[in-house]
Amino acid sequence: MRKLLLIIGVILLGLLTVLGWRFYGQAKNQPGSTTVNLPASLQQANPLMISEMRKGSYPGSSLIIEQTLSSGINYTQYIASYYSDGLKIYGLLTVPEGEKPKNGWPVIIFNHGYIPPDQYRTTERYIAYVDAFARAGYVVFKPDYRGNGNSEGKPEGAYYSPAYTVDVLNALSSVKKLPEVNPNKIGMWGHSLGGNITLRSLVVSSDIKAAVIWGGVVGTYDDLMNNWQRRVPYTPSPRELTLRNRSRQELISKYGTPSSNPSFWNSLDPNYNLQYVQSPVQLHAGEEDEEVPWQFSQGLDERLKKIGKTVEFYIYPEADHNISEPSFDLAMQRSVSFFDKYLK
Repeated sequence: MRKLLLIIGVILLGLLTVLGWRFYGQAKNQPGSTTVNLPASLQQANPLMISEMRKGSYPGSSLIIEQTLSSGINYTQYIASYYSDGLKIYGLLTVPEGEKPKNGWPVIIFNHGYIPPDQYRTTERYIAYVDAFARAGYVVFKPDYRGNGNSEGKPEGAYYSPAYTVDVLNALSSVKKLPEVNPNKIGMWGHSLGGNITLRSLVVSSDIKAAVIWGGVVGTYDDLMNNWQRRVPYTPSPRELTLRNRSRQELISKYGTPSSNPSFWNSLDPNYNLQYVQSPVQLHAGEEDEEVPWQFSQGLDERLKKIGKTVEFYIYPEADHNISEPSFDLAMQRSVSFFDKYLK
């Protein structure tokens, strides 16, 4: 009798195992919420996983004023520094002049797009963008990211390494320590690569109260690998290309491709973790963008709406990747108004 019961038990265990694997294999694989097709015990943790980043600590440091720059119309500019993962990171800081609001100035963390790291300079590019937010009464902090300009570290990129997002989250914590700011009124703006960083930050941190993305690299990993075709040359330095390709190839070698192991890649992808987005999002894209397909923004808009998140999407028929004139003023007006609505 004991042998018979043992045999029956083994058969039942085998059936349950088969049914369990079939259940995981048939799990839905839709952007917007996390889907794991394998038991958690079989998932190898990776620092780029959203679940791992959400467990991380991003304490930042005190912001140190390194240099005082010429003032704007109603704000003062500085080059400031802070620490991220033990690396000294520089950034452009603007602080409004005049009477400070009772609870402090609202803040915009400004995530710039891709610029060759060896060519990057803290005070160059995005001058009109930063000026518009600063004149509107915001403390603006534009972190340089590691390996960019004079910042320490290697330029690991944003898509296959958590490094740049870690730098931005540490920048956010550092700015919160300033006595001039309201730590409960922090927004985030991102362009291109900075849009990807902004989206990843949104699913990791609850400190961001509003986010605006222009021409963002906000497609899924399948989009980034298979549906991203630039119409202009992309020529990173050999050092940077080696770092980026190494990170990507290491992931593929260890875990497979998005098509062979979608559950792993979805665990890294903000688009499959949008349930963690707690703030309203505004998206802008130029229909004549030759660097990042405007359809990436359209797709994110649809995914956010599908799960009931607050999102606005604007597309500009004649605009390029930077949403330059004649669309710049309108896009900036919409961006400032959006931040004003949720941060003031």
